Amino acid sequence: MFQGQYIFSQIIEFIPRREFNKFVHAYKGNERIRILDCRDQLLALIFGQLTNVRSLRGIILCLNAHANLLYHLGFKTDHFTLSTLSRANENRDYRIYQELARSLVVKARELYLNDNDFGIELDGTVYALDSTIIELCLSTFKWAYFELNKSAVKIHTQLDLRGNIPSFFHITEAKTHDINFLDILEFEASAFYIMDRGYFDFERLFKIHTAKAFFVIRRKSSISWTRLYSRTVDRQNGLRCDQIIKLNNINRLSF
Repeated sequence: MFQGQYIFSQIIEFIPRREFNKFVHAYKGNERIRILDCRDQLLALIFGQLTNVRSLRGIILCLNAHANLLYHLGFKTDHFTLSTLSRANENRDYRIYQELARSLVVKARELYLNDNDFGIELDGTVYALDSTIIELCLSTFKWAYFELNKSAVKIHTQLDLRGNIPSFFHITEAKTHDINFLDILEFEASAFYIMDRGYFDFERLFKIHTAKAFFVIRRKSSISWTRLYSRTVDRQNGLRCDQIIKLNNINRLSF
């Protein structure tokens, strides 16, 4: 007979219950709730995420299949219904979980504050900017129509590479171009921002420069430039070259 603690229950111990209850109380999450409170709703969604279940129905089936273990996994509810969980997701104030996420991100970043896996000493934080598209049900999310009879949203993410922790993300329609993410970011002085060529725009990159931050980006193939001179580099460190360049046809560029 198993005598230890289940992995799922060990994971949810990292969620500060007192702090979560404070957010629930602030936004009246459990007001007039009798069956499924905010904590069990959160645990059900975490269970679905960790088990890679792609639908609410799948979450319900999996949880009810292990009804005799729910208490040991950390749930107060001993039976789930699709309608109850669906209404909870629709009606509960999203700010409860938003505040919890922000709190956990702050604590996680503190754990990796002195972590340096880059092999060099850097004064600022290193961020990676990227986006991903999440497909949605077209019949339910008609407002998010994307293409080929599909609905989707795009999540723009700023990832702190010390610990690979998302420090900021923004959800938009899937057709929103990645470059618009740079318009809402607040750039940190001395920080490094790593991006692909989808974020290549001189006017926006200049904002990073004026914020006394740095950026690393892949250039577009259409950019024409001339090398002025090269600096000496140690190629054993993986650096190919360090060049000072001058842009050609500068009058055609948009700043």
